Amino acid sequence: MATASGQDVVPVTVEFTGGLEMLFSNQRKHDIALPAKGEDGNPANVAFLVRYLCKNTMKDHRKDLFVLDDTVRPGILVLINEADWELEGEEQYELQKGDTVLFVSTLHGG
Repeated sequence: MATASGQDVVPVTVEFTGGLEMLFSNQRKHDIALPAKGEDGNPANVAFLVRYLCKNTMKDHRKDLFVLDDTVRPGILVLINEADWELEGEEQYELQKGDTVLFVSTLHGG
């Protein structure tokens, strides 16, 4: 898949639940045409996806509710194609066409 500019993209579905959707225009599901290569020229991985989401998809200014020190903050479960990202290589997992990445906040007020 390529964009109008000719740049290759990796189509992925990104979903947010557990309250995270409020940071992304109250929309739970986003179909993203992610550039196939990150800023460093390497294949797009989850770390690049997180940066891309913060820059291009997140409308809320409270980025710190999603990321901490440029990584997904503790308390957010990340599933790649319904498997815990720890089983897939976490941020280094190279995204494939058709992947689904789900971010679930497990943080609750009390």
